[in-house]
Amino acid sequence: MNLITDIAKQASQASRSLVNLDTETKNHILNVMAAELRNAVTTILEANQLDMDNAKQNNLASAMQDRLLLNEQRIELMAKGLEEVALLPDPVGKIRDLGEQPNGIKISKMRIPLGVVCMIYEARPNVTADAGALCFKSGNAIILRGGKEALHSSKAIASILQKTLVKFDLPEALISVVPNADRALLMDLMQQREYIDVIIPRGGEGLINFVTDNSKVPVIQHFKGVCHLYIDKYADFEKAIKLLLNGKTQRTGVCNALEGLIVHKAILNDFMPLVAKHMAEQNVLINACQTSLPFFNQAQLLQDDQFGTEYLDLEIAVKTVDSLNGALDHIHQFGSNHTEVICTEDKQRGELFQRSVDASVVMVNASSRFSDGSQLGLGAEIGIATTKLHAYGPMGLESLTAEKFLVSGDGQVRD
Repeated sequence: MNLITDIAKQASQASRSLVNLDTETKNHILNVMAAELRNAVTTILEANQLDMDNAKQNNLASAMQDRLLLNEQRIELMAKGLEEVALLPDPVGKIRDLGEQPNGIKISKMRIPLGVVCMIYEARPNVTADAGALCFKSGNAIILRGGKEALHSSKAIASILQKTLVKFDLPEALISVVPNADRALLMDLMQQREYIDVIIPRGGEGLINFVTDNSKVPVIQHFKGVCHLYIDKYADFEKAIKLLLNGKTQRTGVCNALEGLIVHKAILNDFMPLVAKHMAEQNVLINACQTSLPFFNQAQLLQDDQFGTEYLDLEIAVKTVDSLNGALDHIHQFGSNHTEVICTEDKQRGELFQRSVDASVVMVNASSRFSDGSQLGLGAEIGIATTKLHAYGPMGLESLTAEKFLVSGDGQVRD
């Protein structure tokens, strides 16, 4: 048996140990894990420094380095994330009554774990803690395959979680780590359909496509985040600028950052100079359509078919449209089903935007940066699904479960 098959088989066997573990015990273990992360700050930072040194030597993109970097604040957020998951309702075992059939059989559905979840991710060491906590609370075993960029950090974090499991007489294999980033091991992992129930890749578009094209295990896809902010002709300009600055400049290397600004032509002359002023102050590079271009200094002209880039940097695409429908058409063509925002004081137009846009999160007068499991009340998220099978949007505990039918009778047989 090769290394990956052994890891997958052990994870599958370990998942059975969670079937009858009660919610109170799971929550207690999660709180202990959080405490152990805090106690191991020095160890985690030392491991992360090794990854950061390698990243700089290999000229890793600034956005990737930002995702990779850990500090005391980010480790504290990881620990708080585990505690937040402990506070969330446990979906496992929840029963939904479907009523009684004419023949007397009673039907319900029960929420159950998926089984074994495999996370494949790049320079995101926080995923190790988030995914481990969410899968544990939802009754799933997890196999973590981090990218080479974050390998030291991910192994350090996972080791802390594993040691906590062992303290409570639970198998270490509930949170398994692929020990190196060898591409051959990744290929082996994607063939383990006997033991792995779902794969969730989290990273760049190249990684998502590679996993989707090569996996024999079902894949929940998290494609790029090309998020737009549409400034309607009935927008409040002060709100609009706040949403733009927060969405574009607070943190550029994340999938819920803004990559596109769409402005209604009716407010072009009044609003676009404000955009130019604030973007210049923040050193944001502008790529603009022909109509928007004159409002900016040193902007790059974009042709109509050149939008849709995920910059992950202080850079944005700006488009002027003639109508709300024009904005909807632009988003339909260039959006990535992640997050879309409208700024408007017209309630009906806001509701129309929310109904019409095909994205996992659609907002009215709120920053795209809220498109995050913790911000939407889910606790830590395992990813943001941009396809609709079986989840759409930030994936919390319930998205890591399925439902099975429960049927109760009194000796009925089918005619």
